[in-house]
Amino acid sequence: MISDEDKERVRQATDVLQLVSETVELRQRGQDFWGCCPFHGEKTPSFKVNPATGLWHCFGCGEGGDVFSYVQRRENLDFPDAIRYLADRAGIELSEERGGRRGPKKTRLMEALGEAESYYHMMLMRGRGSGPDAARRYLAGRGFGSDVCRRWGLGFAPGHGQLASQLRSKGFSAAEMISADLAVERSGRLSDRFYDRVMFPIHDELGRTIAFGGRIIEKRDNVAKYINTRDTPAFNKGKHLFAYDRAKESMAATGEAIVCEGYTDVIAMHEAGFTNTVAALGTAFRLDHVRLMERQRVSKIICMFDGDAAGQRAAERAVRYIDKTSAALLCVVLPDNQDPMEFLAAHGAAALRPILDSARPLMDFVFEKRLEGHDLTAPGRRVRALQDMAGLLAPLKHSVLLDEYATRLADTLGMDVDETKRAIRDAKVVELDEERPVRASRPEPRVTAGQGAPDEPPLDSYDYVPAEAYDDSSATDAAFASAPLSSLSADDRMQVAAERELLCAMATSPDAFRPFGERIAGLSWTDERHEAMAWAMLSSPQGSTPAEVVAAATSVVPDAPRLLGAGRIMAEPGLADAEKLELIVDTAELCSCRRRIRQIRAALRSSADAGEGSDALFAEATTLQRRVNELTRKLSAVPEE
Repeated sequence: MISDEDKERVRQATDVLQLVSETVELRQRGQDFWGCCPFHGEKTPSFKVNPATGLWHCFGCGEGGDVFSYVQRRENLDFPDAIRYLADRAGIELSEERGGRRGPKKTRLMEALGEAESYYHMMLMRGRGSGPDAARRYLAGRGFGSDVCRRWGLGFAPGHGQLASQLRSKGFSAAEMISADLAVERSGRLSDRFYDRVMFPIHDELGRTIAFGGRIIEKRDNVAKYINTRDTPAFNKGKHLFAYDRAKESMAATGEAIVCEGYTDVIAMHEAGFTNTVAALGTAFRLDHVRLMERQRVSKIICMFDGDAAGQRAAERAVRYIDKTSAALLCVVLPDNQDPMEFLAAHGAAALRPILDSARPLMDFVFEKRLEGHDLTAPGRRVRALQDMAGLLAPLKHSVLLDEYATRLADTLGMDVDETKRAIRDAKVVELDEERPVRASRPEPRVTAGQGAPDEPPLDSYDYVPAEAYDDSSATDAAFASAPLSSLSADDRMQVAAERELLCAMATSPDAFRPFGERIAGLSWTDERHEAMAWAMLSSPQGSTPAEVVAAATSVVPDAPRLLGAGRIMAEPGLADAEKLELIVDTAELCSCRRRIRQIRAALRSSADAGEGSDALFAEATTLQRRVNELTRKLSAVPEE
């Protein structure tokens, strides 16, 4: 709770004229200062500031108030945070910060951190010896010459207590150094926290030093590549962004923010002209980071994650914020898994701009990368993919976006939409800092009696689904009713049954199906093994016996005999054999067309723009829908026995 006394202290310490002049060009007319309003576009100045009263007003848009309301509008803050912002700016410690805390003042810590930045920078620029020389070579090798090092205040930490000695000579106590995480106490002696590292100073939004990131110069076993300042009274890694103080004006001007994964990437981006770039600080991308960028009223946030597993996990963590921001969360993965610094060095800034302009929705990237870890060619495998994706989408289970993403996932996997929603709602929400597996794991191999070492599980141990499982008449079976395969859509269950009926009939009457070969070859199959068996049987020579055709199918799918004897339609009375064959092929093609339409619908839903690819997909879906209508009319005319 901020007291009235603290509020008044902050007001008295804030010069409204100086505050407004940071972003507005003002000219004096009498006692007032006039300029163009920063909150709406205008060419004739109608915005005035009166330093005597501490008030501002715009006659164009009607807005006005005191220093607090001005900061609220400019920084997109609520009232308490506006007071905290101005208190921080003025170096005032609020009573809410002092309550219950003993130790050095925050202002003293920030002074010590500022002195540390100056010392580290001096050691890099003028230090002698192997350490500073190696640091300069490291930075030069990344294209960071002396000018870049000066602009960014880069430094070198020699260690060996040299920083602690320097700060002690400036009047800072051991408690202040330790509280700022600049020093640690070991065996009763004060030692530098950072040593033999290139130092990247971290600033708050006002440009004041609050922390450091330190990188080793040469790789060493059991030594962390980066270490960062721990959370202190001056710094919270979950609330600050590297280079935000430099990037915020560019964010506001462009309406776009770019988030990278490393300090060097951010510096390279800024030096190449992408001055709206920031990075998280040794932690996952968090909601507070999103809120910080939102203060600059950005309309899109582009995440430039690495294409490796760590980058994928970072993207997956960011998904949970999609429904918590008005900004569009987009994603870019650079070619050949390059990071931004590598890409800029190889291709230049001009090549990066089109890539940023074509950034994909973050959820598209996450869907694609996560599903790459799954084989979706069999229904059982698609069920496991649903379980995995449900865990990913669990943070959105109460979001208004649930319907959209559940429908998209259901279309992609051939699942029932309601069952997909239920799976997402039942999934556990994984905490932010938990590591998640990137690829789906397969069950442990089983050892069968009489076998030696465990081998690949039998075909039906996790993929194969008995034909009865897709028959509505067996839905009362307790074993099947509780199985997760019930989450498959009715269309998908119908197609599996149709495909298996088709395969059984092909085994019984192989030559009779050869005229349908082109239609069969064009089906979109639910199970790759069904397709493999069909191709094997169609490839058998003319005149092959049913036994020979079954042998051909068995050569590609060992479990084929168990499936190919379960056909029903060819044994039913009523229709002639030719009519039964036509019925089976028509039904399989109808299901295949519907499946392909669902796939196209999912692809169009995830498409970022309506380019030529989208037009082609839409045209294909239109043609398929006409074929669906033809087959539906044809099948509805078949008499029921």
